[in-house]
Amino acid sequence: MERIIRVNTRTGEIATTPVPERMARLGGRGLIADIMVDEVSPICHPLGRGNKLIFAPGLLGGTPVPASGRLSIGGKSPLTGGIKESNVGGEAGQKLARIGVRALILEDAPDEPTDRILYLNKDRVEWIDDDPIAGRSVQDSLTLLRERFGPSCGLLVIGPAGEMKMAAAGIATTGPESVQTRYAARGGLGAVMGAKGVKGIVIDDRGTTNYPGYDQARFKESYRTYTQMLLASPKLEARRRYGTAGIVVTANELGLLPTRNFSRGSCDGIDEISGVRLAETIAARGGEGRSGVACMTGCVIKCSNVYPDQTGKKKVATLQYENIALLGSNCGITNLDGIAELNALCNDIGLDAIEIGGVLGVAMEAGLIRFGDVNGAADLLRRIGEGEPLGRILGEGVAFTGRALGSRRVPAVNGQGIPGYDPRGLKGNGVTYVTSPMGADHTAGNAFGTAKTLDPLSKKGQVENSRKLQIRGVILDTFGLCLFARGPFVERPGLLVELIFGRFGWDLAFADITQAAAETLRLERRFNDAAGSSDRSCDVPEFMRYEPLPPHNTVYDITPEETAKIWEIEPDRDEF
Repeated sequence: MERIIRVNTRTGEIATTPVPERMARLGGRGLIADIMVDEVSPICHPLGRGNKLIFAPGLLGGTPVPASGRLSIGGKSPLTGGIKESNVGGEAGQKLARIGVRALILEDAPDEPTDRILYLNKDRVEWIDDDPIAGRSVQDSLTLLRERFGPSCGLLVIGPAGEMKMAAAGIATTGPESVQTRYAARGGLGAVMGAKGVKGIVIDDRGTTNYPGYDQARFKESYRTYTQMLLASPKLEARRRYGTAGIVVTANELGLLPTRNFSRGSCDGIDEISGVRLAETIAARGGEGRSGVACMTGCVIKCSNVYPDQTGKKKVATLQYENIALLGSNCGITNLDGIAELNALCNDIGLDAIEIGGVLGVAMEAGLIRFGDVNGAADLLRRIGEGEPLGRILGEGVAFTGRALGSRRVPAVNGQGIPGYDPRGLKGNGVTYVTSPMGADHTAGNAFGTAKTLDPLSKKGQVENSRKLQIRGVILDTFGLCLFARGPFVERPGLLVELIFGRFGWDLAFADITQAAAETLRLERRFNDAAGSSDRSCDVPEFMRYEPLPPHNTVYDITPEETAKIWEIEPDRDEF
């Protein structure tokens, strides 16, 4: 039986109930939206007693379907002041689903600061009183928890940034074999976990088996077809070899790569931080370095990597496009070792590397350190981890840092740092940043994949495209599917219907799925409207409207009136 687990972080009370009927067909992001609108006051303080932190696997979690184990984590964001769903790979989502948890909800807040551990398995949920990881780095915390509870457990932890309730703090988990550190990074939900007084969560799925499907034969046939289509994708080999870093050069050529605090869209020395150079470096150094690593058990895409130092020892896993863009070109840093150093520090302190890359760019332009100064950037990160006054400012994110330093070029939308796609060079992303309930989030409706078929520098079609992509994003997040798993469903939308019937026995049309996704967006916008975080009063940073972005010298020129029409568009309910 699937269940909802509620944990009162003030009283310590734990309550387990069956999934209510109204939530029966909700998972992941869709379930988070439902709970937030029904149970959380939009005007609550993000770090206060009224907010909730929700961990929700997707509806296909816990099954053998490749790339279906992503975990949605949600609550009211300390950065945007609105609803936030932060999505992460790794093992935690799959293991939560395997022990029958549809949602784990942390409620209330302790009267005094605490750092506790929550343990879950298929039979019980309990607090661990003797916390061995309080105050420790993410890596130390993960190591100690593995030693105590076994290497097969799923883990979720926060670092010092989360314990200090910094708005740029994320929640870390691990991939297979505990090699990688994965992050639910966006939106500052690590601070919410810190405010709940929870340092770590242990998910022990020993003794469980995969969920049986409603129609096991049909389910197996559907996910085998889906797997074969993934394996047949012409993009698969490139994703395994280069990972998400494979788009670095393309982003540079399109003129949308954040460079020197979003003052340019292309970077000199781009070959030194490209996906090809990344793969070559990993292969040449050998040792613990690897390309083609899966971020969750059973994934056939394997787009992650382990980046080694010059001795072959693991430096960081995984080094991805977003981190190369924000910690690299955006900071004027064009060597992979320097980027890996900063990425590893972010991981250990428990910081969103996208948000902090934006912070460092603003700090560099303001003169705290110079562009390209890896050592200076590392020193600023250490100050964040140590809670120094300057570090406290930087740890609050791009918008707060910009205000503190009196900066005008502040790359944030609605309080959240812009990811690795400048909206002057990819105008569809500008529409998404402004209108998505998630704010400036690269997973909420990223138009990069449509840049070949829709001119990224033109206004034409961008609003309609963003609407379609936002609905697609909600569908993937609700079912726990990776963005890179979308290909088979774009080609054959009915395949998702077949999977759902085989797993649950729900007789749906694909239009029912897109309608449910549209309803999730409506609920999220309803929450944000009441929270004072409405997209109606949101825009790209002002400088992007009048400061041309080299090399194409374009500005963001989609007007608020044009953007507002996004919610008037009737989507094609049969198209993924």
